[in-house]
Amino acid sequence: MSDSTRPPLVRVEPLGVSFEAPDSLTILEAAGFANLRLPRSCRNGTCRTCLCRMTAGRVRYTIEWPGMSREEKADGYILPCVAIAQTDVVIEVPAAIEMPERSA
Repeated sequence: MSDSTRPPLVRVEPLGVSFEAPDSLTILEAAGFANLRLPRSCRNGTCRTCLCRMTAGRVRYTIEWPGMSREEKADGYILPCVAIAQTDVVIEVPAAIEMPERSA
């Protein structure tokens, strides 16, 4: 469960890596700040490159109806480029890559 003193955590499987996802960032943006590369292209919810399955948690969207079918939404699929974590979330992103930390 999410502790109200910290932003929700997003865990990316199968990497097993977690990062904080404040409500000021989409899951895709928060992953980037955590040096994780998720599949992406348009970043506006239309191309579906980032489509992945959410196995736990709840999100809200920055746009009214992201580019997914009702069936995909019902099956737990989300578009991280326009999704904001409302609770701790677990997503399945087999193509996720952990990037080396950037030096200052």
